[in-house]
Formats: sequence, C-alpha cells, structure tokens
Amino acid sequence: MKSALRRWLGIPVSLTDSEFWSAYAGGETASGKSVTVDKALQLSAVWSCVRLLSETIATLPVGFYEKTNDGREAASSHPLYELLHNQPNADMTAVEFWEVVMASLLLWGNAYAEIDRTGKRITALVPLRPERMKVELSNSGAPVYTYRDWPGGKIRNINERDVMHIRAFSTNGIMGLSPVSYARQTLGLAMATDEASAKVFKNGMRPSGVLSMEQILKKEQRAEVRDSLAEQFGGSMNTGKMMVLEAGMKFQPVTMNPEDAQMLQTRAFNIEEICRWFRVWPGLIGHNAQGQTMWGSGVEQMLIGFLTFSLRPWLTRIEQAIRRNLLAPGERNRYFAEFSIEGLLRADSAARAAFYSTMTQNGIMTRNEARKKENLAPHTGGDQLTVQSNLMPLNQLGVGVESESAKNALREWLGIKSEETPECTGKAQQ
Repeated sequence: MKSALRRWLGIPVSLTDSEFWSAYAGGETASGKSVTVDKALQLSAVWSCVRLLSETIATLPVGFYEKTNDGREAASSHPLYELLHNQPNADMTAVEFWEVVMASLLLWGNAYAEIDRTGKRITALVPLRPERMKVELSNSGAPVYTYRDWPGGKIRNINERDVMHIRAFSTNGIMGLSPVSYARQTLGLAMATDEASAKVFKNGMRPSGVLSMEQILKKEQRAEVRDSLAEQFGGSMNTGKMMVLEAGMKFQPVTMNPEDAQMLQTRAFNIEEICRWFRVWPGLIGHNAQGQTMWGSGVEQMLIGFLTFSLRPWLTRIEQAIRRNLLAPGERNRYFAEFSIEGLLRADSAARAAFYSTMTQNGIMTRNEARKKENLAPHTGGDQLTVQSNLMPLNQLGVGVESESAKNALREWLGIKSEETPECTGKAQQ
C-alpha cells in the first residue's frame, strides 16, 4: 500500500504521517461520512459562512497608529503600516492575506504566518498551512513550531519569534480548536442528507418500488429484470415514461417524496446548525429562517448583531496577535493596529452621510477628516471642530453672551421691548 501510494502521488508517504492520513480519512461520523476540510467546504452553508466572515474582515481597512498626547495618529512611516495595510508579502495583497488568515481560523482553528526579517526590521509576512504545522511545548514551556514546507518535503523548526500565531477559541491557550473537527457530526449529517436528496432526484423522485410476479424467477432472471427496468426508467430524465409489463407482472411504487420524509426540513435545519457553529445569522447567507423578513429595521439590527457578536471577537483576536507577535516589547505601549469598522458603511451612502453629519456637528470630527475618508481634497478652513449651535468653533462657544446680557439690561432700563429697536420706538412716539 505504501509503495502504491508513492507511485500514485509521486512523493514519499510515511505510515505515521498524521497530516496525510487526517486529510485522507478525516473524522468518522455516525452518519458514515468522513468529514475533512475539503469535504466540509463542499457544503453550501459552510462555504457561505467561511466566505462571509473571511471576505468581510479582509476588506476592512487595517490601520496602524501611534499613541500621542492628543490621542493617536497614523504611523505611516512604520514598516508594519505597509505590511498590514497594503501588501504583507511580494505575492499577496492585504485582502488576500487576511482572507487566508480568517479561512485558517474558521476551518482549522489556528492561523500561522512566518515573519521574515532584515536585521530587526520585519519585511514580509508569509502565511503557512495549518495542517502542516505541529506545535509542541518544550521543557521550558515555550512552544516549538515544526513545519513541513510541502507534502513529502523536508521538516524544519521555526523559532517562536518568527511565527505569528493567531488562535481561535481555545481551552488551553496553546492551540485553537478546529470548528470542522468538533462539528463533524453536524457536517456528516448534512453530507448524508444532501447525498440522499440527490439520489432521490436521480431516481425520478421515486426511490423504490415493488415488482411482483406470479412465478418464481431464477437469480439471473431477477437481475436481468431489475437492470432492464433501472436502465429504462431510472433517472430524472426518464420520469413519466410508460412502463410495459407482461406475464402477470405488477409494479407497486413506494410513494415517498422529500416532503413526506421531512428531507427539506432536515436540510434547512442542517443549515441553521452549521450557522450556529460559525456564529453567523442564517439570513446573512441567504437562508430564510422561519419566515423572517430580510427588509426594514430587522436588517439593521441583524447587521449590528453580526458586527457585535460575529466580527468583533475575530477582529480583537487579530489586533492583539499583531501586538504580541509583530511589535517589540518597547513598541507595544506606543503603537497599535486596529481594524476600521467604518469600512462596513462604504456601500451605504445614506448611513455614511448620517455618520459624518453626526461626527462633524458634535465636534468629534473635522470636515477635512470626513473629506479624507471620502478621498476628497482638504478644504481651507475645514480643520476646525464645530458644533450644531450655529456651527461655531469650540473655542468661541459662550463668546458674546455677556455683551448680549448687558444689551438686554439696558433695554429694560430704557423701557424698550426686546423685539423693538430704538428707531422704531422713536417713530411710534412721533
């Protein structure tokens, strides 16, 4: 068997190679289906959940900032700014890199990137395949990373300082737990249901029937009758054909359809179960759960929940992993990375306009800062913070209040009403 595998694959495979056998056999389930990452991705719900989370997070801008006395400012001169925001390595854009990172977290529970340095300067982040990585603890308690460059390739050890390791939900803080591995029973049931449904349609929505005769047939005759009928009337393309029976043959179909077998309900339940594993609202992947609407205020609350409970934990994990693995100890209190969730408003012009209006009219953001986010040139005089009260600068709030009070007191002493002017009063007396 080993030599046959070598000839077939063209690479040496050891019988103790856990990477190969876990990928080949996967996790056995009660449904009889073997669940691997590749097979799990063939389920539409898994594919949609992984794509939704990966692409959403990958397309959010990654900002790299420096703390200042006045707050923070973009650290565009720092080497990590270009790597995190634009291009982590020579072959990948930032979107492609973060997609790989998120897909690794969602499918294997761990994401790895090798850190390339020139001296002390980080020059590239190269993603590593999680299924080829082995992590063990040394006698001192430090993690030891062992990686196989390609199937059958050489094994090398990577220093802890040269690996960016992002963990998903974990129970020991060393390795993240694989959602595909722990959800294998749910995924296996979904695979078996899809296969059963496909076979029902293959048989023309008539999965089986009983053919009876008045005489006893030989084994060869039974096989010939069965194969002949299956060839002529099996398959969805042969549905509706006229069946000709002779010699007292009687065909009694077993009436069963997907609705009677609750197959459709089972498939819908499987989608909701898979969404529960990935913490994604079913409506976001196109599944109408229990007749819930996808219009009106419900969509807004769904997106708020998606941001709060689905995206935010992943964003925080990545941000803190950047701080731990990519920043030197002396830089961790000075620099930090942060995903800009305002990028989710990019496709919603109404929500974006409301956001800018609120931020500029309450003295939180200047108009030039808002214009910069829209890729517009700064405007002269647009660097002042303003508020809704006449949109005056903050440093002029309250100016002129004392003079107006003095004018009102003078009007009261002269007997002039506040809405009248001295000119109008003189004309009235004449």
